[in-house]
Amino acid sequence: MSDAPIVHIDPAAFWADPYPALADMRANTPICFVPELNATLLTKRDDIHTCEKNVKVFSSDQPGGLMNELMGKNMMRSDGDEHRKERFVYYPAVSPKTVKASWADQFNKLADVVLDSLAESNRKGDLVVGYATALSGEALKVMTGLTNISYQDMDAWSQAMIDGVSNYGGDPEREARCRQATAAIDAAIDERLVELESDPDHSLLSVMAASGMAMGNVRANIKLTISGGQNEPRDAIAGAIWALLTHPEQLEIVQRGEVTWLQVFEEYCRWISPIGMSPRRIAQDYSFGGVQFEAEERVFLMFSSANRDEDHFSDSARFEVGRENRPSLTFGAGPHFCAGAAASRSLVGDVALPKVFDRLRDLRLDESAGPVRFGGWAFRGPLKVPAHWSEVG
Repeated sequence: MSDAPIVHIDPAAFWADPYPALADMRANTPICFVPELNATLLTKRDDIHTCEKNVKVFSSDQPGGLMNELMGKNMMRSDGDEHRKERFVYYPAVSPKTVKASWADQFNKLADVVLDSLAESNRKGDLVVGYATALSGEALKVMTGLTNISYQDMDAWSQAMIDGVSNYGGDPEREARCRQATAAIDAAIDERLVELESDPDHSLLSVMAASGMAMGNVRANIKLTISGGQNEPRDAIAGAIWALLTHPEQLEIVQRGEVTWLQVFEEYCRWISPIGMSPRRIAQDYSFGGVQFEAEERVFLMFSSANRDEDHFSDSARFEVGRENRPSLTFGAGPHFCAGAAASRSLVGDVALPKVFDRLRDLRLDESAGPVRFGGWAFRGPLKVPAHWSEVG
């Protein structure tokens, strides 16, 4: 392992709220080894921005990693030419141009369908399940091409894979659930491939299969898309709704048109990062920031910490919709910048947030349910957002 200072955490407390511990790390031990995670954490924004681009040392290629073992090797776990070739095939299906031409209109229609369904819910419900999960799942179905499944399947499979690839403690039940999910995804892919051969579309499955990409890579990249493409928009939608309802002065700024809904999305993802960490393998002995790293050790790039770095964000623990967010690392940096960023911005910032506040009249939190709880540090979001509204417009 590295010779970085050792910092201990309480895993349960870190899962419940990692931000106090991360703030202490930034101030006192910005690069530190955490035995409970068996990894060296980088917590400062500029260190992460520099190291993420240095793929010769901070490598995404993790041959023995849980993601490769459980989901197959995807473009997120490759570097150099291998990564570029797969991204070249994948990216056109989710590029800003394709999102605008093909997906944005579908996102709008799906949001209306989901909101229409809430008209039958007695004017109350959990917005995580009833809105955020449903909308992100339905959107991901059309984008992946897996329109033969339910959004509930999509969400369950995503969570099972997230739990599996972060199963650093080796829990056999978490591994089993992940393997069951990946097998179910393979079966859904097989079913849809037959249809897409005769009726191709703009979906990722159709585009990748038609390109001649090896089927193992197609399957792995669809699983990658599900594992990240469901939870991030789900948690951002539900979390940003909660953030605005608990900061009414910020909601008023948006509703007066002083900032855009996309700015709300960007600020929420800075403030509470839906994807808070990205792992790397040290490919060779290396010295950085006064720390000596050893080849093959594991490093966590803590995006959630970078996005609250006091060197770039004043009063960084405050949710402020008009904030300048260009230094944030919500979607990463360098060659592994999130390929689905344009789709996420469109779905959440352009569609999900403005529609829910427009159509759910007098939207407010259900105070009788108690405070909204969040969970997670690698992936983070609200567990429930109970709410009331007077009508669905």
